[in-house]
Amino acid sequence: MARLAARMRRLWRWFPRTWRRSTRAWRHSLRFRIVLITTVSTTAAILVAIVWAALAIQTDLFNARRDEVLADTNRAVEFTQEGLNAADPATDRAAIQTLTNTMRENLVTSSSTNLIVGFPIEDQSTADAPAAFRTRNDLFDASMISSGLREQVVAQPSTQWWQSIGLPGDGGREVPAIVVGQTLEMPNVGVFEIYLAYSMTDVAQTLAFVQITLWITAGALVIIVAAVMWLVMRSVSIPIIDVAKTSARFAAGDMTARLAVQGEDELATLARSFNGMADSIEAQIRELAELSLVQQRFVSDVSHELRTPLTTIRLAAGILHGEKASFAPVPARSAELLHDQVGRFEELLNDLLEISRYDAGSVQLERESTSLSEIAADVVEQMRDLSERNGSELRLRASDGDDIVEVDPRRIRRILRNLIGNAIEHGEGEPIEVSVAADASAVAVGVRDYGLGMKPEDAARVFDRFWRADPSRQRTIGGTGLGLSIALGDAKLHGGSLEVWSQPGVGSHFVLTLPRGSRPLGTHPIAVDPPPALDVSDQPVRSGPATDTLIVAREKPDEEDAS
Repeated sequence: MARLAARMRRLWRWFPRTWRRSTRAWRHSLRFRIVLITTVSTTAAILVAIVWAALAIQTDLFNARRDEVLADTNRAVEFTQEGLNAADPATDRAAIQTLTNTMRENLVTSSSTNLIVGFPIEDQSTADAPAAFRTRNDLFDASMISSGLREQVVAQPSTQWWQSIGLPGDGGREVPAIVVGQTLEMPNVGVFEIYLAYSMTDVAQTLAFVQITLWITAGALVIIVAAVMWLVMRSVSIPIIDVAKTSARFAAGDMTARLAVQGEDELATLARSFNGMADSIEAQIRELAELSLVQQRFVSDVSHELRTPLTTIRLAAGILHGEKASFAPVPARSAELLHDQVGRFEELLNDLLEISRYDAGSVQLERESTSLSEIAADVVEQMRDLSERNGSELRLRASDGDDIVEVDPRRIRRILRNLIGNAIEHGEGEPIEVSVAADASAVAVGVRDYGLGMKPEDAARVFDRFWRADPSRQRTIGGTGLGLSIALGDAKLHGGSLEVWSQPGVGSHFVLTLPRGSRPLGTHPIAVDPPPALDVSDQPVRSGPATDTLIVAREKPDEEDAS
């Protein structure tokens, strides 16, 4: 019992694993699907053919044996009847017995069976007619003959009647047989029911041999078909797998990945087409890379070359701006505008240099263990005067727990200054909430305003360079149009993400999430969907379309690191 229970437990554990593996192979392997479908359909077709052939052979063997038995019985009965008709009429019991013995011997010698039983028909026989007889008492007797068969034989003596029966065999097993009934007339004595039983053992043996042969043939055919299908699918799927692997290598950046061309068939044509496509793409990528390099060098060179004259212009503009009190109103206003625009131009030049460093991949981080709440508090204090001048109140909600993270503080401050500056710019004088939160794997800071908000198509492009949601809207606190692009680049450098939610007439919510350590970014301590306001009692209700927009800009971790 214990062994049986152990086997059942192993079977119970084995079945789910096998099912999962088969399901996985079905989803991911074209070869497995084709071979399995072909094997199952072929097996079903062969099973149908085998069953039909076995039934047809069985019927044909039985009918042939039955016809042989009927002919044998008819021949034996006719031969015996002729002998009875030619014999001298029996006038006493001794003669009748002698004639009866002769009848039995003729039946046995003229037929192919010695299983014979005879009965006198009472209403058609004399009182001197012999009693019932049989040739072998141990195999065939009157009890094996149905009453229906005897009635038909008596009622229609000119017709052969037969039925299938079972004879006792070795080991208590029944042997299939056919019993045939006819009548014999003994002149001046009476009419007899004669029944001859024929064993069907040879037919059963032949049928068993044929069925075993058919099943062995069916199994061999299924195995052969499955093997042939597997070989065919292997010859087709291996080139497809090679194409998939080569495409993956090419997509991963290996521009030298090519397929081996063998032969002149369709697969060779596919390989040549793929190689041609790869050559064309490689050439275009190389050309684009060269153009990008030229563009980066141009931006970098122009920016560096502009620094010298810009420095001179800035000094001159500073001198003029310092003496504007002694100028007439128009020159004084011109000196003020010149000073402001030179400062803005210098800021734009610095942003262009930073963008060129990102494009060239030469940006380096100077990481320090820093509290994100402290950085956020410093930036909020730096920009509080600006927010008050624009009628917005800055509110800070610091993290309740440990928010220490390895970051470059200068770049994180730049991100927060840009996000808070944009919130002040578009906040329409409403409160601006800055919240910091942390969990075991990440630290995040969110900047929420209740200003204009953005449409979905605008929010989708908010991180594009030099893009503005409303070109007709004038900037009130400066800006170069590159701030969010640089902020996104800084977030990606830290392995983090910069996300935005926005709804027209309700406001926007930017969330910067930074991972702890070198692990890929997983959880997000602050949901991008904005939390309830810190103080909602004084928040106005703004009208506008009820369309939420969520744009996610997250650094995709390397596959090896993610694994």
